[in-house]
Amino acid sequence: MLGNLSEKLQNILRQLRGKGRLSEKDVDVAMREIRLALLEADVNFRVVKDFIASVRERSVGEEVLKSLTPGQQVVKIVHQELTGLLGEKQSRLSLSSSLPAIMLVGLQGSGKTTTAVKLANYLRRQGRRPLLAAADTYRPGAVEQLRVLSESAGLTCYDQPGARPVEICTGACRLAEREGYDPVIFDTAGRLHLDQEMMAELQEIKGSLNPEEVLLVIDAMTGQDAVNTSVEFNRQIGLTGVILTKLDGDARGGAALSVRAVTGCPLKFVGVGEKVDALEPFYPERMASRILGMGDMLTLIEKAGAELDLEKARQLEQKLRRSQFTFDDFREQLEQLRRMGPLQDLVDMLPGAGLPKGMKQLPVDEGQLGRVEAIISSMTRVERRDPSIINSSRRRRIAAGSGTKIQDVNRLLQQFSQMQRMFKQIGGMGKRPQFKRLKKGKRGKGFPFR
Repeated sequence: MLGNLSEKLQNILRQLRGKGRLSEKDVDVAMREIRLALLEADVNFRVVKDFIASVRERSVGEEVLKSLTPGQQVVKIVHQELTGLLGEKQSRLSLSSSLPAIMLVGLQGSGKTTTAVKLANYLRRQGRRPLLAAADTYRPGAVEQLRVLSESAGLTCYDQPGARPVEICTGACRLAEREGYDPVIFDTAGRLHLDQEMMAELQEIKGSLNPEEVLLVIDAMTGQDAVNTSVEFNRQIGLTGVILTKLDGDARGGAALSVRAVTGCPLKFVGVGEKVDALEPFYPERMASRILGMGDMLTLIEKAGAELDLEKARQLEQKLRRSQFTFDDFREQLEQLRRMGPLQDLVDMLPGAGLPKGMKQLPVDEGQLGRVEAIISSMTRVERRDPSIINSSRRRRIAAGSGTKIQDVNRLLQQFSQMQRMFKQIGGMGKRPQFKRLKKGKRGKGFPFR
């Protein structure tokens, strides 16, 4: 996510941290490099100009230049200004009316239909009962795509063959009011480019239904075009927010950093994958921290809380204490980890600003996890519980069944054996006299902490 921009900004700020004292010349050099990094990321040049001016003005003040840690002060200023650029605080959906409605607009190819299903799934997890309305009657297969995606996610989709888009939206509202759906999400039609016919249709839908939210869906890969599109939609339709899609791809970051500053419309969600649950609320401060390599532990904790089973975690703790950890437990932990999302995204949420250059960018091999799971699945139940019985013939069978090499099986068995020994040692520490006395609140003779 915004990998190139993030890496360049981290490198620039790392150089500032290494200086005991800063001069105005040092600040000017850093600002020039930050300006180039932002422009290369396709950030709007006016936004870049205002951002650099604000950061420089604060960075050359006496409080910073005479500080004992001037580099850290500049990093703090960049983080604060970047957070302000992205919107200061999270902007939540406004769904307060008796029958709230959300209208999604945007150009073709921005991921609007997929985002409609993701948003409905997100709201369902919040305890609501959303209804999707297929109002894109122009793009071939659009209605069918929304229906199929809705059914696969266990959501309800409303369509009305042969009707005009505004009639479909009105019919969806009547159904929602009758059967208690809340909210209604309108997947409206897009075009390959902005045209007046599309805008007139969207104005008619908005005027007839008065939705509480009008959200523009933008492809993060489009750079400056995304900014131009958002300005025009906001001028003619009136937006309440923006959803940025495909931020998990090779997006340079310009749209994310420019849209809010240029239009004044807050970013409310970001799409970070193809799956139906790959939609995250947008937190400006967290995004600024991730861009600057400071990590995003809050989002990581939220993901873990949503995906990890606490009861199973307690059971696993007991098994570790008793040295009863098996390959079945290991595979279960891998499955829970993968449900949290791509491993590289999880690594990006860990703080890394202080790491040596290149350490944070170490590649995460998702395929290796797949091979490990295949090897474990090729074992029998008895072998998973007691790996010590796996002899050479069993290893050949496991390798053939998993499509891997015998060396891969040997490596996994060796690593698992080392892991078991480590857990056994940790579990045994609690049985030592000094630790037992520590639990009772006593300090035994010779205990290192007095």
